[in-house]
Amino acid sequence: MAKRDYYEILGISKSADQSEIKKAYRKLALKYHPDKNPDDSTAEAKFKEAAEAYEVLSNEDKKARYDQFGHDGMKGGFGGGGGGMNMDDIFSQFGDIFGGAFGGGGGFGGGGGQSRRTKGSNLRIKVKLTLEEIANGAKKKIKVLKLVQADGVKYATCSTCQGAGQVRRITNTILGQMATTATCPACHGTGQIVSSKPKDADEHGLKRKEEVVQIDIPKGVEDGMQLRVAGKGNAGPFGGVPGDLLVLVEEVEHDQLKRNGQNLHYELYINFLDAVLGGDAEVPLVEGKARIKVEPGTQSGKILRLKNKGLPSVNGYGNGDLLVNISVWTPQKLSSSEKEVLEQLRGAEGFTPNPTHKDKGFFQKVKEMFS
Repeated sequence: MAKRDYYEILGISKSADQSEIKKAYRKLALKYHPDKNPDDSTAEAKFKEAAEAYEVLSNEDKKARYDQFGHDGMKGGFGGGGGGMNMDDIFSQFGDIFGGAFGGGGGFGGGGGQSRRTKGSNLRIKVKLTLEEIANGAKKKIKVLKLVQADGVKYATCSTCQGAGQVRRITNTILGQMATTATCPACHGTGQIVSSKPKDADEHGLKRKEEVVQIDIPKGVEDGMQLRVAGKGNAGPFGGVPGDLLVLVEEVEHDQLKRNGQNLHYELYINFLDAVLGGDAEVPLVEGKARIKVEPGTQSGKILRLKNKGLPSVNGYGNGDLLVNISVWTPQKLSSSEKEVLEQLRGAEGFTPNPTHKDKGFFQKVKEMFS
């Protein structure tokens, strides 16, 4: 995919000075920063894209090459068309842009960085659905045992990092002093600790509680499909972002209809006289029944299609069909009189390949005998 123009990414003109470039980048960085958009891959991509554009346009030499040659003038590495920097690289290299508001360059005990909001864990449940519920959609009320913030929990600023969520250490090496930044070991990056809590709460101030969650099941879902209910999972520690509720669909097998995608299949058994003479038959639908016509001379294995009598598409692209597979049933126990009639039919012209004659009156008598 072709890269977007760096000026377009930052929303500035080619005549913009360094002050305007820096201001435009800061605005985008604040908007799409991962701490403000947890688990949002689109926002993360825009954040990296803006950082790449700024890395080039904030450097006069790189900017001059880009203005003359475009992306072809950028060779290798981040800002040179390679996209090689990770999120830590961005925070480290562009810490001056954030002014200490975001991580990657503060002093020990809160000289920079930002405490991160910890997301709660996801919950997984399984929901059984009938074919009728799949066809029409359903609303399910499910009891979920989840972590919630306990009443009476109080939080305080972490004294180790002073709420920054990160600590900076200076290490003396043979090459001189080396500064490293790491997640605060006391608060695990949240910037807070639990100062008081009830007895039934855990170390993060959370406890398990049963909650009823309503789940809207769309039409046309399939067995094994996973639905996500945002924000209905476990609570995040220290007021963090709650996790999601993941709903696994389990389809209850129908006693007559078999599913294949949006299409439904039904096995219709008819006696051989109905196959020869034709007739009517009743087939089940997801809701109700339908009557179909069996044409004279129908062969076993013939498939009749009832359009739009299947299941709806989960994406809203219409309904599938009901496919009726006809199987001719052969009787296994016959009386002597029935065998005698059939023996008379064995050599009849209508029972040989490519028949040229049909004695409908005689066949009707045989049908009455078997009815």
